[in-house]
Amino acid sequence: MSVALPRIDAIRDAAARIAPHAVVTPVMRNARLDALAGAQLFFKCENLQRGGAFKFRGACNAVWSLSDDEAARGVVTHSSGNHGNALAIAASTRGIPAHVVVPEGAVKAKLEAIEQAGAVLHRCAPNTPAREAAAAEVQRQTGADLVHPYADTRVMAGQGTLVLELLNQAGDLDIIVTPVGGGGLAAGCAIAAHALDSSIQMIAAEPEGADDAAQSLAQGSRIAGITANTICDGLRTLIGESNFEALQQHGTQVVTVSDDEVVAAMKTLWRELKLVIEPSSATVFAAVLKRPEQFAGKRVGLVLTGGNVDLEALPF
Repeated sequence: MSVALPRIDAIRDAAARIAPHAVVTPVMRNARLDALAGAQLFFKCENLQRGGAFKFRGACNAVWSLSDDEAARGVVTHSSGNHGNALAIAASTRGIPAHVVVPEGAVKAKLEAIEQAGAVLHRCAPNTPAREAAAAEVQRQTGADLVHPYADTRVMAGQGTLVLELLNQAGDLDIIVTPVGGGGLAAGCAIAAHALDSSIQMIAAEPEGADDAAQSLAQGSRIAGITANTICDGLRTLIGESNFEALQQHGTQVVTVSDDEVVAAMKTLWRELKLVIEPSSATVFAAVLKRPEQFAGKRVGLVLTGGNVDLEALPF
């Protein structure tokens, strides 16, 4: 699915639109982690965002961009967890219905959070075509506005707002590292960062078991049909067409990490930062540890994307 990429003005508008609802998340430092990485690390704690993930930014921007007539019909999306939860919460801030298509096998804690936020759940098979088809059917039946998890200009603009905050909080950065799944975050952040400082290097961390973005960039065209196999449940989605184009345009480099490297990074961050983060979040620190020469001596922003973990099924 291809959509227009947002410009910096749209990201600034999104920041103003979500300001009454979103949390300005803290940036954390840790001397031991700096020493371990040989770099100055600035952790943007989106696990402390409403709904426990950065996804609230994009969902909130989309919900509050709707006209009153559009909003009255509600919103629909498909999501393995965090985006669905975010959209449900965002819809509740406006008092409108939310429908979330969820794949079988999604993390139980995330599904419970979506229901608690007031959304109607619709089940489907655990693959992208099934998710898209089910969401389209709900949209046909209800007239709800589709808020795609990543292939949505409003969502990308909302995700990019975290970079405006990060640079204001941390000052100049040499590198910003985000995870990449569908690519809404990586795209929005790259657009925002380079509008403010074109010298910032953008790096996307991706699980080896879901490395379609890395493969796509390597061959110069977006691949499809990969079967994801990773503990990073939030990153199993294929990168969107527009999101891939944004990564190309902004020279984003993908660093792939194994599940073992993700678990090791996750344990270290839990221990040192005293924060609950999910595996997808840990990919950014795993990438830094995997390529120490690339980050040595640099000022690095790392986006900790979410903290919605099933505490009864930790990967360690």
